[in-house]
Amino acid sequence: MVRARAVSFAATCLFVTIYGTMPPADAKADPPGQDSPQIKTWVDGEIGSLVEIYQNFHAHPEVSFEEAETARRLAELLKSAGYEVTTGVGGHGLVAILTNGVGPTVMLRTDLDALPVTENTELVYASKETVKLEDGTESGVMHACGHDIHMTNVVGTARYMAAHRDQWHGTLMIIGQPAEEKGQGAKAMLDDGLFDRFPKPDYAIALHVDPNLPTGTVGYRSGYAMANVDSVDIYVQGKGGHGAHPDATVDPIVQAAQLILDLQTIVSREINPTDPAVVTVGAIHGGTKHNIIGNECHLQLTVRSYGEEVRKQLLDAIQRKAKAVAISYRAPEPRIEISEGTPSLFNDKHLTWRIVKHFNRAFGDEKVVPVDPSMGGEDFSRYGIAGVPIFMYRLGAVDAKRLARYEQLGQEPPSLHSPLFYPDAEDCLETGVNATVIALLELFENKPGEQ
Repeated sequence: MVRARAVSFAATCLFVTIYGTMPPADAKADPPGQDSPQIKTWVDGEIGSLVEIYQNFHAHPEVSFEEAETARRLAELLKSAGYEVTTGVGGHGLVAILTNGVGPTVMLRTDLDALPVTENTELVYASKETVKLEDGTESGVMHACGHDIHMTNVVGTARYMAAHRDQWHGTLMIIGQPAEEKGQGAKAMLDDGLFDRFPKPDYAIALHVDPNLPTGTVGYRSGYAMANVDSVDIYVQGKGGHGAHPDATVDPIVQAAQLILDLQTIVSREINPTDPAVVTVGAIHGGTKHNIIGNECHLQLTVRSYGEEVRKQLLDAIQRKAKAVAISYRAPEPRIEISEGTPSLFNDKHLTWRIVKHFNRAFGDEKVVPVDPSMGGEDFSRYGIAGVPIFMYRLGAVDAKRLARYEQLGQEPPSLHSPLFYPDAEDCLETGVNATVIALLELFENKPGEQ
């Protein structure tokens, strides 16, 4: 009896670790390894067309808030599948609606934008697009974060749902969101009346490619999955003069150097060790010449956290330490600008469990894996803050053999935002569309593959 209780307790702890919550009282375990053959057969028949769509999106990327042609192409594909499409929502955002009787409203989101990264993959369909940056320099443009896969996955899913209306009832709401890479697109669409002009969904789901997961694999995390992202600009003030007479100056660069070191103690000495937090000084700009002490030095920080309490604690500490350094050098008070970026992404625990159990059923436990929380940001979080239960899951993007080769060479696979990143599109899309359809049919209260 004691041993049985120990095993039961261990199993309970394992479940809490994986899912972040106990399953709902009415949740029933599903038998593993039961695939959804009807969905898989349909996807296999469409995969050639979807790969062509993916390659077109990949070859013609556009950066944040400039996704006009990308949005036009996606709108055309969704219209041709039978959706009512509204464009120009929050910039180049679009909303596609398919109503199929009485039932819940479920939102499926994709992002549209690419990055100012010059592609170096040597793919035959590699991007050759360029963009002029704010500083006047030119950069290549690349879908280095997988948004081309995300869009194509939405197209495949939209086609399936339109062609199989006998399997579900309700309203499918697809949004193509601009400017995810700047963390501003979701806010722009919400500010433009997304949930006033269109139905407010009962649930919202999205996926994101993962370069560290093999294709055929789906990753999940309930609760906090991605971080608050804040940007802090600190303008350290001084009194300029000749480098040969530092006694007649107040050196802002020395202040900045001291401040950079002081900032490193915030996470290590002020934040509870069990609370994830990051303070990174990403850039420092100061001075003009060897023998000139300038008037100002500019520090650029990125600050990451999960909960609002820790977020406030970090930002308060940064300001306190910056002002303290200025006092110690008898310098003017620094100018500090905080730009609220992306709020942390919290996957609804009940929704996560509801969908993950069907992923397990379709793909088998070994293909559905828990993933660690990330300190990266994702503005899909804003739809959750707006009152919609959300779930973003990860999609394995790189073939297992390719991952094994990187490991054999002692190399990390190219990360997202790398000029070398590319997904193995066919296998990636086969799993992505299958998983997304399974999730939607469950939320529309039908079982995958049932007529």
